[in-house]
Amino acid sequence: MNVNIPQLADTLFERTANSSWVVVFKALITTHHLMMYGNERFIQYLASRNTLFNLNNFLDKGALQGYDMSTFIRRYSRYLNEKAMSYRLVAVDFTKMKRGIDGVMRTMNTEKLIKTLPIIQNQLDALLDFQANPNELTNGVINSAFMLLFKDSIRLFAAYNEGVINLLEKYFDMKKNQCKDALDIYKKFLYRMTKLSEFLKVAEQVGIDQGDIPDLSQAPSSLLEALEQHLASLEGKKTKELNADTRASTLSSAVSSLSSTGMSFSRMDEKEKQQALEEEQARLQALKDQRLKEISMQTPPSASPSSQSIGLANNNHITPTPEFVPNLNSDLFDLQPAFIPAVQSTPSISTANSAWGGTPHTRTNTQHTHQETDLTRLLLNSTAGFCILSLPFCSLHL
Repeated sequence: MNVNIPQLADTLFERTANSSWVVVFKALITTHHLMMYGNERFIQYLASRNTLFNLNNFLDKGALQGYDMSTFIRRYSRYLNEKAMSYRLVAVDFTKMKRGIDGVMRTMNTEKLIKTLPIIQNQLDALLDFQANPNELTNGVINSAFMLLFKDSIRLFAAYNEGVINLLEKYFDMKKNQCKDALDIYKKFLYRMTKLSEFLKVAEQVGIDQGDIPDLSQAPSSLLEALEQHLASLEGKKTKELNADTRASTLSSAVSSLSSTGMSFSRMDEKEKQQALEEEQARLQALKDQRLKEISMQTPPSASPSSQSIGLANNNHITPTPEFVPNLNSDLFDLQPAFIPAVQSTPSISTANSAWGGTPHTRTNTQHTHQETDLTRLLLNSTAGFCILSLPFCSLHL
């Protein structure tokens, strides 16, 4: 069944109104999967809706695991709502934006950067609030949601990290109010880096290969001190500010550490993309092989080339007889069911143009009969008969 994106989204929202945690959880996982791998118009539609998932009070009292699973449903729906809300605010999915030196976050101006980073922080907070421990991840449904969150966390924090690098590079050229906001953002960034490290440890304990988990390199603590001293000097407070050389060295060291973290996240992202492409190619090849197998089972065995050549040789020695009577049930005449080769007596005079391009003229019954007989023999005996039979005989007046 083919449905458009609004119908698909509305159907998933209807599923979340079910009282069973199984139905609701699967609908949320399907929604998250479509947000990650589906067409961007899907998340655009979610962001444009007046209401999103209203599951803050969801509780399944009837099922055996209803109470425990309802807790994860409430947390998971909150993250999906925050993900859609982020797209509504900035018109971009942070997990899919261009990264690198010339990426979106690295080239963003100061004013827009200070407004955008808190949005990423809110989405990351909602993701890390899922708080599943290794024992709970033995459940297949929770594990499926956790794996999608794990992939989102890598891409989301990579964008977050690049935004903070850009913020630090611009910090010492900012105005006082901007420096105050930037310092607050950086302190929150350090806290979220610690929480993400705990989240990744859980991922490692549930079977994710350690090579698929990026390394988190924190900036030196001296950078925070330098940022605070610079803000204090702008506010007119008496403080010992670092000289320009020391400040530049500290900033360079911090940017280098965060850039190393960003490269680690990028490698993981590229590795995941390559793995996804390989899996997709494997599925396409499996479908192709299955289709070829089905076609081979439906197609009857064809004659061998030797038998075909013998048949052609025999056909070349057949001399058509002039007294041949056409078989009305042959495949040739089936191509034009409206054509009746039998001789018909038509005393009336044709006034339509001839199918052969001639002008209207009077024909006698005798001429008509001879012309039809000659035409029939021409169609059956000439090598051009197949081409002639493809003409629209409904316009030929015989």
